[in-house]
Amino acid sequence: VQLVESGGGLVQAGGSLRLSCAASGRTSMGWFRQAPGKERDFVAAISRSGSNTYYADSVKGRFAISRDNAKNTVYLQMSRLTPEDTAVYYCAADPSRLYTCSNNERDYVYWGQGTQVTVSS
Repeated sequence: VQLVESGGGLVQAGGSLRLSCAASGRTSMGWFRQAPGKERDFVAAISRSGSNTYYADSVKGRFAISRDNAKNTVYLQMSRLTPEDTAVYYCAADPSRLYTCSNNERDYVYWGQGTQVTVSS
């Protein structure tokens, strides 16, 4: 499975961005992020069908993960962004799950190259 992220950039605090991840296959997908000097953290995940989603507490109510299976693309709509959301965002694929999704990065086998999101104050 190959993954290609897009949509990152610079935005002011309170603004919005939408990230996209084009995949070569259809699997359970997740978004993770890594801020400078910090470990990579889970952000959101979506099951293969899109019927199940899972969010980190820090983004719940602000971010929304979705997918268009006809286009093999997963999206992360980010709203009410804060400087603390600044990070490199990675999408990842978990081919082992059919109906659920995971917040554990060890379950994800395939990773994109990452896209930078910078939120200015």
